[in-house]
Amino acid sequence: MPSINKIVIVGGGSAGWMTSATLKHHFPEKDIITIESPDIPTVGVGESTIGQINAWLHDLDIKDDDWMPHCDASYKISIKFTDFYKENSGGFHYPFGQPHLDGTIFGINDWYFKKAKFPDTPNYDYAKTYYPAVALSEQNKIIRNDNGELPTWRFDNDTAYHFDAAKFGLWLREQYCKPRGVIHIPAEVVKFNSDDSGITSLELSNGDIITADLYIDCTGFKALLIDKTLKVPFNKLSHILPNDSAWATRIPYQNKETELEPYTNCTAIGNGWVWNIPLWSRVGTGYVYSSEFISDEDALAEFKTYLLNHREVKIPQEMLDTLEFRNIKMRVGLHDQIYYKNVCAIGLAAGFIEPLESNGLFTAHEFLQKLSRTIRRESISQWDKDAFNNTVKKDFYSFAQFVSLHYALSQRSDTPYWKAVGERSFMQPSGIADVDSKYEDFVFKRMHKQAYDFELGGMNCISPGMGFFPIDESVIKRSIFLNRHYSLLEMMEGVYKVWDENQKNWKIVADNAPTVYEFLKNNYYPDE
Repeated sequence: MPSINKIVIVGGGSAGWMTSATLKHHFPEKDIITIESPDIPTVGVGESTIGQINAWLHDLDIKDDDWMPHCDASYKISIKFTDFYKENSGGFHYPFGQPHLDGTIFGINDWYFKKAKFPDTPNYDYAKTYYPAVALSEQNKIIRNDNGELPTWRFDNDTAYHFDAAKFGLWLREQYCKPRGVIHIPAEVVKFNSDDSGITSLELSNGDIITADLYIDCTGFKALLIDKTLKVPFNKLSHILPNDSAWATRIPYQNKETELEPYTNCTAIGNGWVWNIPLWSRVGTGYVYSSEFISDEDALAEFKTYLLNHREVKIPQEMLDTLEFRNIKMRVGLHDQIYYKNVCAIGLAAGFIEPLESNGLFTAHEFLQKLSRTIRRESISQWDKDAFNNTVKKDFYSFAQFVSLHYALSQRSDTPYWKAVGERSFMQPSGIADVDSKYEDFVFKRMHKQAYDFELGGMNCISPGMGFFPIDESVIKRSIFLNRHYSLLEMMEGVYKVWDENQKNWKIVADNAPTVYEFLKNNYYPDE
């Protein structure tokens, strides 16, 4: 069982330099070498994250002041889903933070009784009822909430980021990794040598031959070590995730103060969905689609039509004519083993779900946390590798199933794409026997318990937004009886009053808060 003293990361970018930063932080005594192509792009299309990245940043002692101004970064407090429920159905939020449950009877399930009593209650009202941050999102506002005016919402925990991923990788390289002793080799790997033990050496374009105890594959979708060299099988997820392609571009602001929103907007259209990621200096946007239903050329035309006519802030034709569009082919799925022999894959090289729910960097920092725990062992046995693989696969497939439920719950049927989505089975097993299935959990709570709890994570927000409610008339009658009331209105009247008061107070806080533009300018971009 070999010990690990020298680690070589192949590939830069955000995943490569996050890997370098994490390993050097946790193992300053080890030799950490990053081999990076000198021809990396300097500007990315825009990256959206979720709240768990805060724990990674905190672990590495990286503060917002350190990196945000260098990476075109802005804050994010929610994800908005527009027209996913039905065509032209509008949007609903999946906000960050914990729901505010004071004054409720059945916790996060009380709202379903309101919906039953008042059927015209819009689906987006669920998030507004429980999550204080929605009041900020609706006005493009943000605060630090130091005085707790918005209960259950913490700025440091319940914000995430929009930023330029390429610039973030460069910042990590120059300001974090190299000053701490990470060796940076700007070169191409021209040959990967291997035998039954794994990778034996790397031959570089500068003539160097590099060896290591552990090689980290951060070569993106190419997966040059784990896939191309070691031939580890790749398990596709096309049976539950329909999209495999994207067009991406960058749009200048027309009015930054109104367009710089504190959330990622995901809008469903004919053959997939469009992301809208507001960075400080521009908006990153892209169309995620399925090549099974539309060609790349037709998808680009559909995307351009959306930008001209259907985007919340329409762009003029003369601006559209200046945009550069990049086509991205996505490899959706996960390798059968992430840590195999002396290679571990991180980021896109390991696997990818799809951009919905902003999970790209999530798998990187979560896999790295578990890899660091594994490397702390004095020497690495096959049991350690198996334990790591099982853990990260469980996390990955659980998240993939959560993302797939966004499609499974959609009621759209306006195009062949959405009709096919509605006809496919989402109950197929992932192919990993020891993975807990959110499908089974979801079905159990719907068919038997008829309630949601926090085990389902974001499903308590996605479900009502999609018009899927776990409570029926028999549950309502039983609940009224067991709680010794005579009517639904009598049982819930006090709860409704609390909710009305909450939303009134939260709106007052938002009314007096700075816009995201003002907040960022005052704190991070004073010279712009």
